[in-house]
Amino acid sequence: MLSKVNSSAVVGLDAVLVEVEVDIASQGLPSFTIVGLPDKAVEEAKERVRSAIKNIGADFPAKRITVNLAPADLPKEGPSYDLPIAVGILVASEQLEADINDALFMGELSLDGRLRHTNGVLPQIILAKEKKLKRAFLPEVNIKEANVIKGLQIFPVPSLLELLNHLSGAKVLRPARQSTQKDYLENESFELDMADIKGQEKAKRAMEIAAAGSHNILLKGPPGAGKTLLARTLPSILPKLTIDEAIEVTKIYSIAGLLENKSLITTRPFRSPHHTTSHIGLIGGGSNPKPGDISLAHRGVLFMDEFPEFQRHTLEALRQPMEDGYITISRSLGRVNFPAKFMLVAASNPCPCGYLGDNTRECKCFSGQIIRYQKRVSGPMIDRIDIHLDVPAVKIEKLATSNNSPAGGENSEGIRKRVQKARDIQTKRFSAKGAKSSGRKYNIASNAEMTNKHLKEFCKLSDDCINLLRLAVSKMNLSARSYNRTIKLARTIADLENSEVIKVAHIAEALQYRPRTDS
Repeated sequence: MLSKVNSSAVVGLDAVLVEVEVDIASQGLPSFTIVGLPDKAVEEAKERVRSAIKNIGADFPAKRITVNLAPADLPKEGPSYDLPIAVGILVASEQLEADINDALFMGELSLDGRLRHTNGVLPQIILAKEKKLKRAFLPEVNIKEANVIKGLQIFPVPSLLELLNHLSGAKVLRPARQSTQKDYLENESFELDMADIKGQEKAKRAMEIAAAGSHNILLKGPPGAGKTLLARTLPSILPKLTIDEAIEVTKIYSIAGLLENKSLITTRPFRSPHHTTSHIGLIGGGSNPKPGDISLAHRGVLFMDEFPEFQRHTLEALRQPMEDGYITISRSLGRVNFPAKFMLVAASNPCPCGYLGDNTRECKCFSGQIIRYQKRVSGPMIDRIDIHLDVPAVKIEKLATSNNSPAGGENSEGIRKRVQKARDIQTKRFSAKGAKSSGRKYNIASNAEMTNKHLKEFCKLSDDCINLLRLAVSKMNLSARSYNRTIKLARTIADLENSEVIKVAHIAEALQYRPRTDS
């Protein structure tokens, strides 16, 4: 007898419907074969399924069993096909009579029939909704993750036996309660606060602008100046994730197996790879491509400390995703796209010893060493960074103040309110309601993501602003990319001041954050 069960495969960030066909032949020697480009984990499903069916008290057919995972040209990986294969065998062997055409099944089986945690559940549930399936059966431990999606019944399945009883009508499982958006809105707490950073007022202003528009920023200064502390305090002033952004981020972490029993990621990611991280670790890849740190930092922050110490080809690989907002990984088995709309925060010393230009300690580097060190980061990479900031050492007068004094300045909560207000302005601007001239919604969430076409529509400049930019191009040797990025930065500064138009003062402040010499 032949049976068909719906399951799915994760390809890149999305899921593809997979039909699990099970045929039990009445003739031929007993065997168990899985076809359809299965990997080792899928091949080993034969032993898990065999033991699970026997241990729940059902009969495993001693016949020729063929399982086809269609489409046959799509590679299948992972243990999530255990449950649909087991259900297919029970239906094909006539031990189970049920209408399962409107249901999706996924889950790894243990030898006693219990269901284990499975990666990539969220994109598969989204697929089930898109294909207009009515039910989804998945491991009980994954139910919080799946409850994010509405529009279909989601059944938490503790074991294969309880699923069998449910489908046969002996003991019905209850569908999980659908969660609402309010269930995921929580008050975030942060270990670090901007008020804890003493001095560095200019750096705090630059971090506020960067957070408001999701602009890339490079912090350069001597050791101990507070570059790392500033970067690690940045999450405390970032705007909240929208529900759509949270689902995007959660999909990535679900595929990577990094959700850690969370239902939905509600805080912006902060990734800080070590400078010895490999090219694949940062960008993503492998024989079966997985997201790297730049994708895990999607809609959040990628902090790269000791920026020049990263391998040159690793840094150069960042150039394309910084422009496009995604990374394309091509392998012999196919090509996948992972989103990578991250905010780069880089920290660097001015020279190998770190004290070039410092007033307190003398630099001991030779001129050749300094040149080689600074050339580790290419001109095109420098050009893609919106804010270049020198972070000097903090004066002892400010460090020696007591913790109760106001020397630290404004706290993160006050800064975050301004950042959130500026980001809300951008969200409205790029929505269908805000884009009045075109009447359509743009697929961007911040000023940093604007293209040249968007600049023409949303960043109209006065003659005085254009004249100032012309002067800057000649005096500062601005490239075309630097020119556009300066306008984007000025647009963010205007948003922080709740100004509908970009003023000369906004352009002037944006120009202050360009490097002294552009390559």
